[in-house]
Amino acid sequence: MARPEPEFRSAILAYLRKHRPEICRHWFDEIEPVLIASGTVFLLVREPVQLNFLRRNCVQPFTEAVQAITTQLVGVEFVDEKRAEELRSASGALAPRAPAGAGAESDDAPVLLPDNTFENFVVGPCNQLAHAASVAVAERPGNTYNPLFVHAGVGLGKTHLLQAICRKLLTDDPRRKIGYLSCNSFMERFTECVQSSRMSEFRHRFRGFDVLVIDDIHDLSRNAQSQEEFFHTFNELQQSGRQVILSSDAKPDEIPQIEVRLVSRFGSGLVAELERPCFETRKRILRRKAALRNLALPDDAVELIADRRHGSVRELENVLLTLLLHAQAGGHAITRELTLTVLGEHGGGARAITIHDILEVVSSYFNVRLAELTGRHRPRSIVLPRQVAMYLAKKLTHMSFADIGACIGGRDHTTVLHGYRTISERVAVSADLVRNLEQIEQHLQQRVAPQAASNTTTPQIAAG
Repeated sequence: MARPEPEFRSAILAYLRKHRPEICRHWFDEIEPVLIASGTVFLLVREPVQLNFLRRNCVQPFTEAVQAITTQLVGVEFVDEKRAEELRSASGALAPRAPAGAGAESDDAPVLLPDNTFENFVVGPCNQLAHAASVAVAERPGNTYNPLFVHAGVGLGKTHLLQAICRKLLTDDPRRKIGYLSCNSFMERFTECVQSSRMSEFRHRFRGFDVLVIDDIHDLSRNAQSQEEFFHTFNELQQSGRQVILSSDAKPDEIPQIEVRLVSRFGSGLVAELERPCFETRKRILRRKAALRNLALPDDAVELIADRRHGSVRELENVLLTLLLHAQAGGHAITRELTLTVLGEHGGGARAITIHDILEVVSSYFNVRLAELTGRHRPRSIVLPRQVAMYLAKKLTHMSFADIGACIGGRDHTTVLHGYRTISERVAVSADLVRNLEQIEQHLQQRVAPQAASNTTTPQIAAG
């Protein structure tokens, strides 16, 4: 057995930052090598959420790092303080241990991302109410806002808030029984127990939590039996003073095919919305995300990304990660020029077309209000312009269907896919639609490359 030298941790982190920058976090500096024995490098992680995250997601990259450093076929094991003390005091062969996560209790333990804390959540006008309510629930579960119902489009921070609540609750009292899972997981476990005649076990489990947190509760609309069971589970928990926390991509009364009595229950506490972040909030989010990765992000890069990306927090993070990987691959610092390249803007003063550009030009072209184009209602006059916006967003940007939907009224990715396919099929038979699309694209090009723009006004919509 050997005690690692102090430089060993620095070597591991240096390797990871060079070869696997996408996984690196600032708290990796707190990981402490304890021992090298029996072909294993034991690494101490004191914070339980960080420990669980590393065990589930980072064994392979850390193993790659220590093998490169030691030039030996060694493995990696992340350990808590109790196990670290056993290792330090061991004088002979190490006692075998069960694999991390083994045992009956691990199935109920919430899997949380270490970054998703209240400290790392950037508060702005778009999310102030939802954040304040989440903090209040975390401090007094079962007493304030029960249930708490948070709704927003894709990538706007719902999961972050839910996990931050769980993190705070477990930090304050590690004995709390918290059930944190997706709605799909709830339905899958319900179906398994129905098929195997173990419903009493299912009910004992889910009605025994101190706090039940369900992500994407809108998925419950797809299963009438699951709605019935969740209704009774909800009642049991709420009536006994235990906390229920739910997230959705829509308000309770806008979830399709959901029972009226569930809509009533969902809205009986506090319903809070997360909106798309404004420009200043986007800048603060970028700086916070960069700091978590020990990334030096110049002010002009922050301004550029915040100006060009309007969709979601996830979109901002994806740009940041791409920028980091480009900088690491090229071995140079992040600059305005590199940021422009990552954003898809090359020379000549032109910049990439954004979904914000598309929405504004399409609304002007079809003479409809932007609020109507991105709203939840579906008047006949808005259907075609909205589908055209979806089609062009997919064609002219790198956004996913889910992210496009988030920018157009928080719609599901299947709605955007349907809109895209509808326009794709119609261009094959409608010369007018082809002409409309060509004119809109010309106007978009003039918008992002003003030096090449002509003095023409926005073209008129073709009849038919």
